[in-house]
Amino acid sequence: MDIMFFINSALLGVGLAMDAFSVSLANGLNEPGMGRGRMCAIAGVFAGFQALMPMIGWVCVHTIVQYFRSFERWIPWIALILLLYIGGKMLIEGIRSRGEDVEKPRVGVYALLVQGVATSIDALSVGFTISEYGLGMALACAAIIAAVTFVICVGGLVIGRRFGTKLAGKASILGGIILIGIGIEIFVTGVFR
Repeated sequence: MDIMFFINSALLGVGLAMDAFSVSLANGLNEPGMGRGRMCAIAGVFAGFQALMPMIGWVCVHTIVQYFRSFERWIPWIALILLLYIGGKMLIEGIRSRGEDVEKPRVGVYALLVQGVATSIDALSVGFTISEYGLGMALACAAIIAAVTFVICVGGLVIGRRFGTKLAGKASILGGIILIGIGIEIFVTGVFR
């Protein structure tokens, strides 16, 4: 493993983490009182999925590649549906509670797992990119992607938390719009690439 391997893996991590960053921003907006431990847990979920998906793709390339290639065309659809669901739910909750000074619900475990899958499912195709790596290098690449994603997501949560306090009642609406926008962006770039 040389320095270019680490640079390429880190850049791959930055590219893959952008959707997770945006969702982290929305989560921070939705929960401005979030503590450090919770921020690390949320960022850890996104980092875990961003590491897991390329490894699943790598395993598929080395075992059941013909099945994975037929599944690949559905990835943008799955991400769109998941993010429309979560974003729509946030948007509706934000509109319903508009004007009320109520405590917004925290992002639950189920919603967080759905967000993790939706933002990382496109990373399955990275398994094709790293398919020439041996198992050790593929695991190292996945670990670097996870570390980069973790740092970027913590940044998104911090920024969202800061602005969430200032935006109070509109944060859930803005967060929902961001998630819906990310879903549409993943869909459009995935279908028309």
